[in-house]
Amino acid sequence: MQQISDTKAAVKVLRRLSSNTAALIPAEYADRLLNGESALRVCRYLCGLTQAALARKSGLRRVITAKIETGRKQGSIATLGALADALGVSLDDLTV
Repeated sequence: MQQISDTKAAVKVLRRLSSNTAALIPAEYADRLLNGESALRVCRYLCGLTQAALARKSGLRRVITAKIETGRKQGSIATLGALADALGVSLDDLTV
């Protein structure tokens, strides 16, 4: 089952790359994602934001951002959408 999931993810990435809608990230950040680090945290670091700055920019409380980053909370679609908008990424980028 993991191979099917990986193949679907790879196809999705290739489609986004070919349509020029994918944001390319440095290998260091890609490695962090592949090693299981929170996509929210990686995107936040890539944008150079603190949790507090992201909270202000998204209109959310910092503690919510922290809980989602650490996996203690999943976050609603609306919350993740606000975070994605603040980071300039798609919702899909935060749910990998």
